[in-house]
Amino acid sequence: MKIVVAPDSFKGSLTAVQACHAISEGIRRVLPQAHVTEIPMADGGEGTVEALVASTGGCRRQVVVLGPLAQELKAAYGILGDDQLANCPGKTAVIEMAAAAGLPLVPAEKRNPLHTTTYGLGQLILDALDQSCRNVIIGIGGSATNDCGTGMTQAMGAKFFDRTNARITQPMTGGLMGRVTSIDISDLQARTKRCNFIVACDVTNPLLGPNGATHIYGPQKGADPEIVTILEANMSGIIQVIEHTVSKSVRDIPGAGAAGGLGAALMAFLDAKLEPGVDIVLRYTRFDERIRSADLVITAEGRVDATTASGKTISGIASAAAKHSIPVIALAGSLGPDANNVLDMGVTAVLPVCPGPVSLEQSMRQAAPFLADTAERLLRILTMNAQ
Repeated sequence: MKIVVAPDSFKGSLTAVQACHAISEGIRRVLPQAHVTEIPMADGGEGTVEALVASTGGCRRQVVVLGPLAQELKAAYGILGDDQLANCPGKTAVIEMAAAAGLPLVPAEKRNPLHTTTYGLGQLILDALDQSCRNVIIGIGGSATNDCGTGMTQAMGAKFFDRTNARITQPMTGGLMGRVTSIDISDLQARTKRCNFIVACDVTNPLLGPNGATHIYGPQKGADPEIVTILEANMSGIIQVIEHTVSKSVRDIPGAGAAGGLGAALMAFLDAKLEPGVDIVLRYTRFDERIRSADLVITAEGRVDATTASGKTISGIASAAAKHSIPVIALAGSLGPDANNVLDMGVTAVLPVCPGPVSLEQSMRQAAPFLADTAERLLRILTMNAQ
């Protein structure tokens, strides 16, 4: 029997790799000779670097960069092991923006997107280019920033000038972007020539307005109504300068407002392509190729609810498996409202992992044995029906 094990991480308790091992352990208790293929998964957010590095036999690289408050910190990114993935010649790097500019890196009492920067992300990208990577995958979920990607762009060589034509040398922030009247991107263009940038983005917000980056996500990052007003004005000003500099409009493209306007900057300055995160992971893990001839796919997430059917890992796996008529069983740390919506997408069944009423702390602490035990019970039912 060929079984593909393809879980996402259980945030706060298990990485996708650890979840793979736990499910495989449960399978082998019942079918020791089963052909089990482990494919750690992610949806472009937390865990994407680990999933793609593990699936391709790649490596992680740690770099000292500036964090969201311009403090030095160590951040890691991945270099994939297969240089010919997805028909992209050259080495491929995978970077999570949150490693350098994520909200958890800012203490709650210091959260104010007027003062945070994406500078460290630019440093990570530059380091990847220095390692001869010509394809860069960037996951942009979970940002602490609202600087329209100016910090990232500055770190990569762009020069920002104020109305007196003085160069702004501090790392760009949501506050500083309001001073910019011109940008020189000649050095940036020289560094990024012949490079491909792919962005894992499931957000469709435009840059400006009531559904834009600042109004929707600013308060989550510490912006009060007064700060939101300032940031929106600064964003409106900087995008005019950016679009004039690159001679194209990006503000209304779906995803421009992602990560505090980082989506707009990536499209404007790096000609990046925005895609659903799970689609990128499926492609770079060669998921379609690796599940062919499988008898069963077992996936898992920490929580399955109404949002799971909207571009999350399980939905992507179900869609891929349906092309080959392969049944998919989803294991869930917890089941939320409308969890059964995934059944309409091709998932055969959804099984809770917890054996009974347990505390959140216990469920997280014992996630691995719970997952292994559930996989074992599932396989015993399947093998009983096969007899």
